[in-house]
Amino acid sequence: MSETIHDHGAAETLARTLGAIANGDRAAFEQLYRATSSKLFGVCLRVLPDRDEAQDVLQEAYATVWSKAAQFDASRASAITWLAMIARNKAIDRIRATPARNRSAPLEWADEVADSAPSPLAATEHATDNARLGACMEQLDPRRRSLIRVAFFEGATYEELAARVGSPLGSVKSWIRRGLLQLRACLEQ
Repeated sequence: MSETIHDHGAAETLARTLGAIANGDRAAFEQLYRATSSKLFGVCLRVLPDRDEAQDVLQEAYATVWSKAAQFDASRASAITWLAMIARNKAIDRIRATPARNRSAPLEWADEVADSAPSPLAATEHATDNARLGACMEQLDPRRRSLIRVAFFEGATYEELAARVGSPLGSVKSWIRRGLLQLRACLEQ
């Protein structure tokens, strides 16, 4: 069975590990690295296609984790979400710091280029929607919540989920369907 499906202890363990790191515990830091480096490397690779550069950024991310572990707040995000955000932000910072080779255009073209960034209103609405979704997800029973998260964020199929949790395929489909119906009802309120 997967830890992400059944073991809420894994998330709590990561949070406790970050607390130990905040107190200077090097063994906890090593444990955190072993437990999360492959996932965070994947986050870096999605932003930076160059593996060497992604590896460099991963190391920068862990240096940041070491120095800022005390800033982790479990009431705002899970430990893995906080770690992934640090890795992603470091990777984006690397891209921004890299000179744009052969991408410069005449200044006159600036008016013709659409700004792809969301407007402040759209960004605020997106943040509000995310907060509502998070609150609604928390209302689901833990099994449904975990199954939905793994299905949508990791792209796991029903068959993979059934194998991970050791339950019949029909039960897993039913749990996810009921969970999604609950989410929709909550979001429509």
